[in-house]
Amino acid sequence: MNWLNSEAFTAFDQHIKWSDMIGNTIGLIALALGWRRSIWTWPAQFLSGAILFAAFAAGHLSGSAGKQVVVMLVAAWGWAQWHRGRQQAQDGGLAVRFATWRERGVLVGAAAVGTVAVALLFTAYPALSWDPWPDAYIFVGTVVAMYAQSRGMVEFWFAWLLVDLVGVPLNFANGYAFSGFVYVIYGALVLWGMRDWWLRSRTAPAPALEGATA
Repeated sequence: MNWLNSEAFTAFDQHIKWSDMIGNTIGLIALALGWRRSIWTWPAQFLSGAILFAAFAAGHLSGSAGKQVVVMLVAAWGWAQWHRGRQQAQDGGLAVRFATWRERGVLVGAAAVGTVAVALLFTAYPALSWDPWPDAYIFVGTVVAMYAQSRGMVEFWFAWLLVDLVGVPLNFANGYAFSGFVYVIYGALVLWGMRDWWLRSRTAPAPALEGATA
């Protein structure tokens, strides 16, 4: 598997690694599948997380590598959520909805508390991350976004957009140029997917996922 962390090519004086390129390309596919409300978004996210884990672990970015472990765990949970508990919309796809104000408060609160807690952990153990606060922000933001996605909430797109705003400069600064470029494309896909889910949620009242707060 060493070839995954070898250099694929150089572009604009940036060294592109195979693992960085392949993992993020699959991540783009996963995001597109999420926009299409396809259950296959979760296996794609799991595979992307596994490859990016190898990339970040080789670069000694423990925080980013740890995030990919969480991504894989949440992807497995999200697959189970959509597979067992999803309600079907009129077009046969997954029904999407806006979160309640209570759910939004929980998401924002969890993101804030989680970011502070993880950042303090990274600060206490510098070997875990070179950039404790932005790394913690992306780590927790990714988990919050994936959780919201698993519940069919439109807000998951907003969470991804906020992650992108920090992810682009962080990846360039740490030498993962392809990740930086891909995060820019993520931003465009997020805006597109956000519009699609937003319109679908307004077309007809969509039932909540089984077990979710109505």
